[in-house]
Amino acid sequence: MSVREIAESFTKAMNSGDWEKVESFLSEDFKFMGPVPEPMSGKQWVRLSKSMLRAFPDIQYHFRIDSIEGDVVRTTTRLTGTHTGGLDLTAMGLGVIPATGISFSNPEEEGEAVVKGDKVVSLHVKSVEGSGLMGILQKIGVEVPVK
Repeated sequence: MSVREIAESFTKAMNSGDWEKVESFLSEDFKFMGPVPEPMSGKQWVRLSKSMLRAFPDIQYHFRIDSIEGDVVRTTTRLTGTHTGGLDLTAMGLGVIPATGISFSNPEEEGEAVVKGDKVVSLHVKSVEGSGLMGILQKIGVEVPVK
C-alpha cells in the first residue's frame, strides 16, 4: 500500500472506532505524542482510546488528512463526545471517572503521522489550549493533579 492508502485506511479505522484495525497499522515501536502527560506506546495509546470509546460511546475524532509529503502525513483532529460511561484512568493514577453526562467539543489539533513501509511509526498531535485528554477532563469537571 502507498503512504496515502495506509493513511486513509488508518484514518477510516480511527473515525469508525475500529481499534483492532488501527492497532494493525502501528509499528512495534510506535509512539503517540501530544496532549497527554507523556509519550505513549502503541499499546498504551490503543488502551486509552478503547477506554475513551467505553466512556464516550459517541466519540468522534473528525480525523482528516491535510497533506502528504514523502512519509509524513499532516492531519487535523477535533474530538467530540458525551461522557456516558466510566472513564478508566487507573493507569494515570486517577481511577475510574464515573459518567457525568457532559458533552465536549475540543478545538482542532494539527498533527503529523510518519509512515515507514506499511506501518505508522509515530503520531504527534500538536497540543493547543483545551485539547486532548487534559482538555476533555477539564470539560467534564475532573481535576488532574499537577506533578
